[in-house]
Amino acid sequence: MGSLLVYAIVLLAIPLGSRAEQLSSKECESLGFTGLALCSDCNTFAEYVKNQELVSDCLKCCSEDSDDSISKITYSGAVLEVCMRKLVFYPEIVGFIEEEKEKFPSVKVQYAFNSPPKLIMLDDDGQHKETIRVDNWKREHILQFLRGKLKPTSAAI
Repeated sequence: MGSLLVYAIVLLAIPLGSRAEQLSSKECESLGFTGLALCSDCNTFAEYVKNQELVSDCLKCCSEDSDDSISKITYSGAVLEVCMRKLVFYPEIVGFIEEEKEKFPSVKVQYAFNSPPKLIMLDDDGQHKETIRVDNWKREHILQFLRGKLKPTSAAI
């Protein structure tokens, strides 16, 4: 009975809303979360994507925001990578490519065999900084994410 009481006290001491577990970088990459994602970005992500499992995975792979961190990390460009043969299964991605992509001159579309739809975020040198899977995203979620995460370009003005 005493150990049960200690266990209950330990459970109560854990703050609610904290990350339940931290996944390894390899596990996070297999889920589509790589790079330096801040937990505040996962909270923003949760506003647009209502899939609790995806949000939970994001929280397991993020880094805590520090007081001096910029919660709005931005990127110079992105690559939307997808398998051309699988596009038929992703009408939201097709709609983005055909009707919205021209609004984002710093976003390139790259077709890679058997690749799930993902955004590869790039730094000023064009180096890969973060990968985000967008399999279940709606077109408007992709648009809002890119508007918030991409630095404005002179071509977009």
